[in-house]
Amino acid sequence: MSIRVGLGYDSHRFVEGRPCILAGQHLPHDRGLAGHSDADAVAHAVTDAVLGAAGLGDIGALFPDTDAAWKDADSMRLLAMAMERVLAAGWRIGNLDCVVITERPKIGPHAAAMAAALAEVLRCAPGQIGIKGKTNETMGFTGRNEGLAVIATVLLESAA
Repeated sequence: MSIRVGLGYDSHRFVEGRPCILAGQHLPHDRGLAGHSDADAVAHAVTDAVLGAAGLGDIGALFPDTDAAWKDADSMRLLAMAMERVLAAGWRIGNLDCVVITERPKIGPHAAAMAAALAEVLRCAPGQIGIKGKTNETMGFTGRNEGLAVIATVLLESAA
């Protein structure tokens, strides 16, 4: 069996008047994330991780923020489209580990729902996905609650 590892990263600042969407879930928070699409930083980081592991580029190349077609797009739909390419290239998810760096909203209470939503899109079991929240101990832009950051690591296995 062949394996490949991919790493994805994304960050967005918080803004008024938008929902806070992570892994397709609407998390209760007083602000949402700024972005061309729905700004789902988890979906964006995971998309980059799976595309990178499969050698298929990155989210910006497939869904550029200069293209009006992706304005306010559902990022989980974009992840599903990227995953179709990954599957067509002969890869499947071995596991995904994802860290959301934010003071608020708290991720723990939503981790299971986030993993289930990602598993559906990635066509794997929720047990193959780890989601955890970490604070930055009030340091930096995430510590000041100006935004959040996400790091995702994925292991792909050959489907053959």
